[in-house]
Amino acid sequence: MFTKKILISAISALSLIFVSNVSFALSVEEQKGLDISMEAKKRDLGWQDSTADMLMLLRNKQGQESLREIKMKSLEVHDDGDKSLTIFNKPLDVKGTAFLSFSHPIESDEQWLLLPALKRVKRISSRNKSGPFMGSEFAFEDLSSFEVEKYSYKYLGVEEVNGLTNFKVEQYPVDENSGYTRRIVWLDTLEYRINKIDFYDRKDSLLKTLTFSSYKQYLAKHWRADSQEMINHQNGKSTELKWSNYDFKTGLTDSDFNRNSLKRAR
Repeated sequence: MFTKKILISAISALSLIFVSNVSFALSVEEQKGLDISMEAKKRDLGWQDSTADMLMLLRNKQGQESLREIKMKSLEVHDDGDKSLTIFNKPLDVKGTAFLSFSHPIESDEQWLLLPALKRVKRISSRNKSGPFMGSEFAFEDLSSFEVEKYSYKYLGVEEVNGLTNFKVEQYPVDENSGYTRRIVWLDTLEYRINKIDFYDRKDSLLKTLTFSSYKQYLAKHWRADSQEMINHQNGKSTELKWSNYDFKTGLTDSDFNRNSLKRAR
């Protein structure tokens, strides 16, 4: 028997074929872009849950830096998007701040931010998802898990990035509240790991570039980059994320990812 989420996903898939009651087949480029993206998602299924430490390095246009220490917890959710909990430990002015995100393939993502100084939990409106996350060059929508249904696709060819042959795929957000008109994603042809993403703003100008480096494999299957750097081409700022101490299948459950978990996050 189909669950509601499976049914919605099936309807979403059909919407790729039927628009305005007119039937059409995906072009070769659209189908290949979709196939590559589905394969990338498929290859990373099965990690269940994970924890990791993260250093967030903020750089302004003048090159001045500030550092934040963060704990990350993530939960893989079948037939839905993943859940994540981001906990700030240092410096003192952000200590105790926590961010909870529920990703969804079709419906709007749900996100909450605990601000200890105000002693309140703030829900992030879907209309504000393009806003900056904690003063970084990452937007709130950048922190959601990748779900195939969030985009339509177009294959652009093959290109070399950092010495690796990459598929080049254009992705168009389905959500009208996205801050982007499109993303161009480079995935290596061997492991389908993302090496670079270009983000284009609502005026279709290049806004940011995210690069991934120093990949390591876990559980003989799952690849994670030790470093991610987001460069904002329009304001000259950048944010680098440095990951360490990954641990998988730690026993996290849904109860570790709710609004109460924000208040007890540490």
